[in-house]
Amino acid sequence: MLSYTEGQAAVQLARDAIETYLRTGEMLDGSEIQLPEIFDEVRGVFVTLTINGDLRGCIGHPYADSPLRYAITDSALSAALRDPRFPPVGISEMDNILVEVTVLTKPELVDVPPKDLPSSIKIGKHGLIVKSGYRQGLLLPQVAPENDFDEIEFLNHTCMKAGLPHDAWVTGAEVYSFEGQIFSEKEPNGEIVEKDFNDKACSSE
Repeated sequence: MLSYTEGQAAVQLARDAIETYLRTGEMLDGSEIQLPEIFDEVRGVFVTLTINGDLRGCIGHPYADSPLRYAITDSALSAALRDPRFPPVGISEMDNILVEVTVLTKPELVDVPPKDLPSSIKIGKHGLIVKSGYRQGLLLPQVAPENDFDEIEFLNHTCMKAGLPHDAWVTGAEVYSFEGQIFSEKEPNGEIVEKDFNDKACSSE
């Protein structure tokens, strides 16, 4: 778990990586500044960019494959520049963009019969990965409560994110769950808060 101060540093690192590249062309990798030791741990992470509540980019490292400092900077630049759903972010947009960092736990296979999958998922707590063949889709824990999905809708939408039929989780696709610690700006380049969806998780049980 990251402390609040570490979470603030994570979001600031993500913003700094994007703004530095857009202004100078220099690609930060997180080694340029002094950061707490947790940033040297190998962790999965996603960086999400939004403007007025609309998605502007979201890319990350689903699995722990590199130190957190590098995973954050790489994900931030990818979300800003390489998300195929959007044109690259321009520096003029950064005054309107909210930056959010989600640090992930290791995805674990939800090894239950399909009929038991919905009851094995906690809305607001779990993110999902669905895999079938070469297709894979991921939705972060905050996606379900922010869109008022129930457990079945969450499974369906993760399947569709993978380019699979919405009911692929019923017909044999593998489902993995993970948790995320979410830190986000309240306003562009403003106060950073830790998001907590536990109330949503409790109300869905």
